[in-house]
Amino acid sequence: MAKHFKEEKKTGFFGTLLKFIGTILLIVVLLVGGMIGFLSATEFKPDDAMAADVEGTAAGTVAAGDKLRVVSWNIGYGALGDNADFFMDGGKMVNTADESRVNTNMEGIISELSALAPDIFFLQEADKDSSRSHHINELALIQDNFADYCSAFANNFKVAFLPYPVPPIGKVDSGIATFSRFAMADGVRYQLPIPFSWPIRMANLKRCVLETRIPVEGTDKELVLLNLHLEAYDDGSGKLAQTKALEGLLLAEQAKGNYIIAGGDFNQIFSNADTTAYPAQEGKWQAGEIDITSIEGNWQFLMDSAAPSCRSLDKPYAGADAATFQYYLIDGFIVSDNIKVNKVENQNIGFVSSDHNPVLIEIELNK
Repeated sequence: MAKHFKEEKKTGFFGTLLKFIGTILLIVVLLVGGMIGFLSATEFKPDDAMAADVEGTAAGTVAAGDKLRVVSWNIGYGALGDNADFFMDGGKMVNTADESRVNTNMEGIISELSALAPDIFFLQEADKDSSRSHHINELALIQDNFADYCSAFANNFKVAFLPYPVPPIGKVDSGIATFSRFAMADGVRYQLPIPFSWPIRMANLKRCVLETRIPVEGTDKELVLLNLHLEAYDDGSGKLAQTKALEGLLLAEQAKGNYIIAGGDFNQIFSNADTTAYPAQEGKWQAGEIDITSIEGNWQFLMDSAAPSCRSLDKPYAGADAATFQYYLIDGFIVSDNIKVNKVENQNIGFVSSDHNPVLIEIELNK
């Protein structure tokens, strides 16, 4: 009788344990299923080409022979200053800045842009309403400080809630923005090939090119601005496909005889750039390469090797040995051959406010 009771008690214990485990597994399955359903229902699904409204009242004009200052800067969503590392690049941080630091970074970014006084500037990783930047509308901050410019914006990262990693990244509403002292016609957001399949695609970036146009006075030509931020964390096939799509946009405008400036974060180095000062370090994120001879047409591929345009995020920059840090040349411009380039210069400002340095070019539209 005692033995039967013990067996019954043992069986009851294991039965209860199995029910508990089963309940936990069911909850996990329901949570995962619910999250997949939520991400599916809220997924950002842009068309191949979408209108991008131009805001602001800039009324300046451009004519052949004019000299212009143009800047491109990946501002690291205001949260990748010199204190930050990032888990996707071998670091540890997910939340890389508190609200005060984001505001400080944005003040530094706006101050540097004001000092550079560009006629046109391209920004990448500008947040509008993201958990990672404490829902600060960085685009509006920049618009307020450059009230005499007009601007256009295109989302390339829009997720209602990104559950990865722990703690989760959360909501992301971010993209690329083009600012101009000159009146711009409404822009177009061109979707680039997406290298990720379902379900990863739902909570990932949807890379794009933001095209805006400025009429060139006294001609039937336009100054075409192509702002971009190409793939970073793919196996290389995405970068190739996106570069090929960019080439198509470049050639279409070149065929019209337009002046063309394509600028941004390519996450690749141009094959004509000198990288001897920035050797690849084992175990660090590495950039791809654009073979400039594979791009049809006559183009100027512009990167400045005198200073890095980006630094690794495997560890914070502040307090590190700058001489042994991993640096990159991944930001630059592709410019048509009807534009004279007088200067290409990375602004070596110590990565205080962003993990990228701004890139400045001074150009002249050929008559």
